[in-house]
Amino acid sequence: MTGRYTEHDQEHYDRPRRHTRPRTKDRPSYDEAVDAVVVTVDRGRYTLLLDSHIVIAMKSRPLGRKGVVVGDRVRVVGDVSGKDGSLARIVEVTERRTTLRRTADDDDPVERVIVSNADQLVVVAALADPEPRPRLIDRALVAAYDAGMQPILCLTKADLQDPESLLSTYRSLGVPYVVTQRGDDVSRVRAILEGHTSVLVGHSGVGKSTLVNALVPDADREVGHVNAVTGRGRHTSTSAYMLELPGDLGQASWIIDTPGIRSFGLAHVEPAQLIGAFPDLDAETGTCSRGCTHGSGEPECGLDEAMAADELDPERVESFRRLLASRESSAD
Repeated sequence: MTGRYTEHDQEHYDRPRRHTRPRTKDRPSYDEAVDAVVVTVDRGRYTLLLDSHIVIAMKSRPLGRKGVVVGDRVRVVGDVSGKDGSLARIVEVTERRTTLRRTADDDDPVERVIVSNADQLVVVAALADPEPRPRLIDRALVAAYDAGMQPILCLTKADLQDPESLLSTYRSLGVPYVVTQRGDDVSRVRAILEGHTSVLVGHSGVGKSTLVNALVPDADREVGHVNAVTGRGRHTSTSAYMLELPGDLGQASWIIDTPGIRSFGLAHVEPAQLIGAFPDLDAETGTCSRGCTHGSGEPECGLDEAMAADELDPERVESFRRLLASRESSAD
């Protein structure tokens, strides 16, 4: 039995071609796209705030593997009415002002962007039930400095434990703080958040969702409990969610509630980036040898020389070195 084509037919040696239109380098301009902000992400669907209403959208194919996270400013086309069943399309992510990142572990090369375009990182820690975890706090502070965000320490459950012992650890760093207790007025917290986009991070059970519900009464964030045996909280928030603070605050104020964390990998942070957040310390490193990490035990470190000359506060240098060392230690 002979084949369909003979040696005299072109199809005998030429692969059949698809009957598709050739690709073009020209891309749509999306002049009709409108601006929106991502308020939460859930299984490939993005909830956006557009003007004063909510729009559900998906990511367009040309964006490829480019991630879209809570806080992103995006451009959207399609059905932006927000009606039930409508679906818009994200076609562009505008340049981010800040990116809060972490890795799963310290040796994990893959960075994960948690949120974008926030200017404050509020580290929420309970003074008791569960016990505070200073190394996790340190790591969150490092991530804030690396991202160019203002870190703020929010200590909850002050009715169970005196906050002074923990505050003394961070006072030399100049980290702003606020202390709250159960049933307390949250006006002091609100004053710190006013006019900013603030990310709340902390491990489970520290009272983060309780704080969010007090600040935004209709947020209805689920509140968890602390296991009496393990001392750990139960994850209640499963995804980051961006909420506007209500009331007459004079200017737009946003908070981003995030799921409870148990680790904060810092593989992406370099010592030179971290010390850049402390201009007074950075100014004394000009005499350091090449490759100096400015940590404890480094030979001929400029920080040691400045302390010996009484030009730097030893407590501040020690606090900085503790943050630096937190990159190499477990968060637990």
